[in-house]
Amino acid sequence: MNSTFSVEDIRGFFEETARQFQETARRFQETDRKFQETDRKFQETDRKFQETDRFLKELGKQIGGLGNKFGSFTEGLALPSMEKILRQRFGVDTVGPSVRVARNGRHLEIDVLAYANGELNAAYVVEVKSHLREENIQQMLDILEHFAEWFPEHRDKKL
Repeated sequence: MNSTFSVEDIRGFFEETARQFQETARRFQETDRKFQETDRKFQETDRKFQETDRFLKELGKQIGGLGNKFGSFTEGLALPSMEKILRQRFGVDTVGPSVRVARNGRHLEIDVLAYANGELNAAYVVEVKSHLREENIQQMLDILEHFAEWFPEHRDKKL
């Protein structure tokens, strides 16, 4: 089989090949444009994620601050009644709200420390919570367990 191609056939083949190369180049340019657009969208999404992260961190701080204020508000509401009960029912002579201690690089804050010297010789640790949680109970048990370390001046008192 002897095939011969005319000059026109060869010219047509080259023109078709050139057209296909141009189409391929156009498609590459379109793909590159789409990649650039996708990259721009990824950068915008990343920027929005960073903004959202900053917003959530700030919101967390604000919510934490509200929680602290609510806790202080609750403690303030409870303190007058608590002081009356501690004095009348338990016979304490000293009631100290918001007691803060720092020892050996550690810090402790309790809502109320009440105590009586003399015959009664007792100390009372009070924590006020608007909602009691398991970790609050554990925290109180830890305070009571280490009370003598935090308050050596009261170590001989009934707790």
